Amino acid sequence: MELLNATGMQAGYTLGLEPDGRERMVVVIKGTFALPLKENAELSLAPEQIPLVMADEYEGEPGLSAVLYESDFAYFKPRCDVLLNGQAYAPQGREVTRLTVSMAVGSWSKSFDVVGDRWWLQNASSVMPTAPQVFATKPISYAAAFGGVDADPANPENQEAYPQNPIGRGYYPFARQKDLQGKPLPTTEESGNPVTSPVGPFNPMSFGPVGRNFSSRYKFAGTYDQDWIDNVFPFLPADFNPLYFQVAPADQQIAHPQGGELVRLVNLSQAGRISFQLPAIRVPVEFSTRKLERTTQNALLDTILIELDLGRVMLTWRASTPLKKNMLEIAQVVAGRMSPGWYRAREMGKTYYPSLAHLEQETRSQASESEEEA
Repeated sequence: MELLNATGMQAGYTLGLEPDGRERMVVVIKGTFALPLKENAELSLAPEQIPLVMADEYEGEPGLSAVLYESDFAYFKPRCDVLLNGQAYAPQGREVTRLTVSMAVGSWSKSFDVVGDRWWLQNASSVMPTAPQVFATKPISYAAAFGGVDADPANPENQEAYPQNPIGRGYYPFARQKDLQGKPLPTTEESGNPVTSPVGPFNPMSFGPVGRNFSSRYKFAGTYDQDWIDNVFPFLPADFNPLYFQVAPADQQIAHPQGGELVRLVNLSQAGRISFQLPAIRVPVEFSTRKLERTTQNALLDTILIELDLGRVMLTWRASTPLKKNMLEIAQVVAGRMSPGWYRAREMGKTYYPSLAHLEQETRSQASESEEEA
């Protein structure tokens, strides 16, 4: 199978498997865009294009730390994930003990509080959080949000994880008052709903990717019981839901953008406030079978990842086509639009050469091969 990429971005393909066993060819296009210098300006392609992510990448040990980047090869996302990797910045660099960060795309928005470091402190009659320390910058991550894993001091093998965020901090179901002394609290929390208890329930707050082991996500993975082992494996269970492929929490999933939406970010950079427009571009993908049957569709923008500290925004589009038998029936995929000359050459059954130099190089290569065979 030949993949021709005319987008100026990264492109790749994979095989997608649906719960009913049908296969799909999935094409993924990811573009890296530079932040514009002017407010409200449209993003433009960056000189350096970041490669597609082949496997999940973490801040630390896989499965036990926050996800930085998840594999780009989900077969379908019903909605668009809006994500941000970064940190909170105090306005004008003046240290604070608490501030509100916010992110908005079009009519959608989300905000929460970032708080200075705190610990549980035992006094004569109770345990309460210490006053938050001041900060100028503070990382935002699910590792800093409410959650975590706690072990029973009497039986360390008996452990309990906070299902909404097993990699966070502040969840201590086994701790008695004396055991809480000095244990850290989360540094992100819902505005108006401060963390006041070591057992919750509190919603973990971050703008980053949700781990595959979070309860808000694995509930969509389906049922893997003995019946699945005996009768369905290696296919997906019938109750698998493609929402499992959504990397963002539910409150960061939006309808697939059409381009031109305004993105607004507050207290997430040294500038304080940043705004820009998503690019109003179309990413067509043409699938050609070996029988020369061709179908074209516009790929859907389904992932927005903002990294202000790195000065970039990564946008990912996805398109797919059902397969009758297997991937071998697809002869060629064109991502983007080739030149008019390329399409004319294809219709005439001829080889397309972008320039006379390319034609001359091909002629010399063929002559060299003929001499070697002789």
